Amino acid sequence: MLKLSNFKFKLEYVSKGKKHFAENGPFTLNAIDVSDDRLKVSIFPKEKIELKRAVFEYDFEFDLLDKIFVNGYQSWTTSREYAVSDKQLGLRNIARPKGIIRAFAATCGDYDFTRYGGRGFFHSFTYGYIRNNEDVFLIGSMSERSGYTIIYYDVKNQKILIEKDLEGLTIDTEYKLIDVRSFVGGYDEVFDAYFAELKLPKLKVDHLAGYTSWYNYFQQIDEKIITRDLDALIACKSQANIFQIDDGYESKVGDWLDVDKKKFPSGLRHIVDKAHANNLMAGLWVAPFSAEFKSKTAKEHPDWLVKKNGKKVIGGFAWGGFYIIDFELPEVREYIKKVFDTVFDDWAFDMVKLDFLYSACYVPRNNKTRGQLMCEAMDFLRECCRDKLILGCGVPLGPSFGKVDACRISCDVELSFKDKFYTKCTNQEVISAKNAMNNSIFRRHLNHRVFLNDPDVFFLRDDGRKVPKFTWDQKMLLATINNMFGSVLFVSDNIGNYDNLKLQKLYETFKPFDGKIKNCEYVDSKRIKIDYSQAGVDYSMTYNVYTGDSKITK
Repeated sequence: MLKLSNFKFKLEYVSKGKKHFAENGPFTLNAIDVSDDRLKVSIFPKEKIELKRAVFEYDFEFDLLDKIFVNGYQSWTTSREYAVSDKQLGLRNIARPKGIIRAFAATCGDYDFTRYGGRGFFHSFTYGYIRNNEDVFLIGSMSERSGYTIIYYDVKNQKILIEKDLEGLTIDTEYKLIDVRSFVGGYDEVFDAYFAELKLPKLKVDHLAGYTSWYNYFQQIDEKIITRDLDALIACKSQANIFQIDDGYESKVGDWLDVDKKKFPSGLRHIVDKAHANNLMAGLWVAPFSAEFKSKTAKEHPDWLVKKNGKKVIGGFAWGGFYIIDFELPEVREYIKKVFDTVFDDWAFDMVKLDFLYSACYVPRNNKTRGQLMCEAMDFLRECCRDKLILGCGVPLGPSFGKVDACRISCDVELSFKDKFYTKCTNQEVISAKNAMNNSIFRRHLNHRVFLNDPDVFFLRDDGRKVPKFTWDQKMLLATINNMFGSVLFVSDNIGNYDNLKLQKLYETFKPFDGKIKNCEYVDSKRIKIDYSQAGVDYSMTYNVYTGDSKITK
């Protein structure tokens, strides 16, 4: 088994204007705590040097039966177990060449600072594992504050590389470089041990079930729709505990305090009060580091926007495109704090869903790495939100540990079970029902150990503005996967239109899963097998990821 003390080291850096990638140079390493299962090292520069990445290389003999788990960059990124002969996909087709399409597709991923290779070459963020039948070898970062920890598995060359992304950082004094641990045992055993070592705070809630407005109406919500759907959820309040208003209440993304008066002439507080009067919590969607091109925030405060080489940085293509606002600026921090004070104190919301958070660290700046920026952004958001609930989304997971109460662990669910054409030609964060279920299954180890897993919504409706292109069996499969692997269970349907069959399925899905997951894996390129027990009986469910056809056997 790999010993963390037995490494070869290389540093990529710039010194006196020249680029280097070498084992030795104007630096020394200090082994703070280096042993078979611990690698905690700092670096001493002998002169000022600009860092790029640090590489700890290990020889490792892979087995043909090994399964390699890859934790994707952020909430939406593909995360799964791979066979050693599989290929981890990056940008695809028209999104790969340099140009405007790549610029937009790459913003939410790791494509500008990691390496994608051929078959048998994988990389995982913050933690990853190798599983051989029931034996698991896990490597996990104890902190991402010095820079993102990226674990590369190079099967062809029989190597494991543990790298630190250090782009943006120049040092002239000691720097804490890396702190990782390794764990060996069964699946649950290694994750229990890893997250216990992180000493994360106890969860404030153990289950969320209810409604979010996005997947029926997107931004086309108004007071009438929201009030009607709240009334419908209230009729089911014995099974639900939260009602969330998603994007569309604000005049523009970034102008959070400007509630659209045409859509919500009475504001938001009366809706929250009604939810509270019926023993429901109220949640609100916010993208705190985003400002769409046409927002007042972007137009009136261009100095708030993150810039690179003097140009405003685009954070993504949603809403016709948006800029990133710099949370490190005092005026921006004051504005964001005011937003949350209003949301919690004046509007009385209990939870915020914070989205597109990856943008906080898209550009390394101010002599800080991406990892440090993201960790500090999450510290700031936790401070702003005090003891209120945070549902993270579009966030790199490591920096969110201990800062959010619940977290999306999948991409958005598409309104069709079959993937749209663009899933084959863009990035690994694209909307997909297939990929959402995949991530829910393979990130199951996070649920209740770190936060509540949010697998995104399930659908039961067959009416409304946006009717999902799912068969009934496909809807049942999605609901079942969400229930088995998630603890944030949301629909976007107008429950008032449900018949008795749909209401029964809603109640069943809202209840916490009372079984135990034993193992999950791809049995071939099309099918996932889930072994679980319930009420003392062992079951196996196998389903086709492309068609949704499923079979359960005892």
